Amino acid sequence: MKASILSILLLTLLPYIPIYGQVPDSTYSTASPAIPKKRLSTLAWVSTSTYTVSMAGLYHLWYKDSEQQSFRFFNDNREWKQIDKIGHALSSFYLSYGASKALQWTQMPEKKCDLVGASLGFLLLVPIEIFDGFSEAYGASTGDLIADAGGSLLYLGQKKLWNEPRIFPKFSFHTTRYASIRPNTLGDSYLSQVLKDYNGQTYWLSFDIDKFIQFPKWLNLAAGYGAEGMVYARDLQNRLQGYRAYRQYYLSLDFDLKSIKSKSKVVNTLLFFANIIKLPAPAFSFSNNGTTFRALYF
Repeated sequence: MKASILSILLLTLLPYIPIYGQVPDSTYSTASPAIPKKRLSTLAWVSTSTYTVSMAGLYHLWYKDSEQQSFRFFNDNREWKQIDKIGHALSSFYLSYGASKALQWTQMPEKKCDLVGASLGFLLLVPIEIFDGFSEAYGASTGDLIADAGGSLLYLGQKKLWNEPRIFPKFSFHTTRYASIRPNTLGDSYLSQVLKDYNGQTYWLSFDIDKFIQFPKWLNLAAGYGAEGMVYARDLQNRLQGYRAYRQYYLSLDFDLKSIKSKSKVVNTLLFFANIIKLPAPAFSFSNNGTTFRALYF
């Protein structure tokens, strides 16, 4: 199993933590003010050094003990019901979002920030595929790269269309019985299961309904996707071992933490990260097993 995209997201967002809360949401501007060189150089230095340390840490944690090979591509598009691909898109979306906000701190024109930020959201994840490509256990994935591009385009497209993001990818997790069957692959502790057990991961698109119609600002509607029965990566492997992997779709309420306004930079930063998580809420579940209602789904 490749390095968890959630750990990648946390590592690659690190450079933007100190400055995200300093950038208020603003009107979409095309102005071209003089960019303070000191701020730009500070951002470049902090981002580059932190990102380098983050990637070094990621390599140490995930790839150090892997046998090396000549660079190759590996087609993993049919594995894990594509849950990992959606994780890539979520990561590149928030990397694009965070990079754009960080660049706005330098007073670069907002349109340029969005374009550069979306490009960075994609490029920051490319080294992961390079690591994978040289690792005997994995291989670089074109599907991952396409998903990375999709997340960046989801951010940039919304800024072009609405001057702001109104649809946010989110993540939730619950433990499953499958992790105990293959703990080395699916995780042997709660934290490792959050990162590795795709059966318990659900990815959402949370819609800011109040941006379209009159609706409570703190309440969103969310559509989710997940899968269960995946002890092995591919359907055939699961069937041969007596497991049935199947997709699940969800419709749920969601709580919009962005609606909480604070003058504190620290609080704004914490809310930015917390809003990536889909909080527990009532949900309808749709799958081959039928339709069910869950009073509280996470």
